[in-house]
Amino acid sequence: MILGFLDQIVGFTIFDYLKKSTMNIRSIAILILFCGILISSCQKKNPVVEIQTPKGNILVELYMDKAPVTAGNFLKLVEDGVYDGASFYRTVRQGNDSNPISISVIQGGISHKQDRVKVARIEHEHTDTTGLKHLDGTISMARGRPGSASSEFFICMGDQPELDYRGRRNSDRKGFAAFGQVIEGFKVCRDIWGSPAAGQDIDPQIRIHKMEIQ
Repeated sequence: MILGFLDQIVGFTIFDYLKKSTMNIRSIAILILFCGILISSCQKKNPVVEIQTPKGNILVELYMDKAPVTAGNFLKLVEDGVYDGASFYRTVRQGNDSNPISISVIQGGISHKQDRVKVARIEHEHTDTTGLKHLDGTISMARGRPGSASSEFFICMGDQPELDYRGRRNSDRKGFAAFGQVIEGFKVCRDIWGSPAAGQDIDPQIRIHKMEIQ
């Protein structure tokens, strides 16, 4: 496909050019570099969101290519400023999780925000469909029943396979909708995870000053 595109630009095939010319190694290297740049420019990059907190900032890549419904919903809420003034309000860790299928996550969103807006629920994207896993730093949507997720999200502290499709954390075994990955700010996440808490409720909550698309 790329070679065909180049043929249209230069008016003859690359193979003809290679046969008829006396290209040196430098010329070949330039041609390869050009092809690489062309391929790279054709690939659409996933958006990155910065979560700004008093403990530091977290950068999250959203997998629009794999979880378009969930990632798209989160991105739209960021664009609309819904998460500005939200908070991280829950930490689940060893010692405060009574569920026999224990997990380690931090949870945030707008549920404790005084001027929160009503957010529509979205379709549940199974991890068996998206191909994503709940790994260390994965961001995913909190939910009750499948299809009830809207604005509340969590970040995994360590690998959490019981949150994937067929995982045992939720009795319906349909897992949670992973949609992105922390790419910077792991220490900030762990600081939030270790915050003082009354049970699982972070006290005081960690304010999300703002979320911005990078």
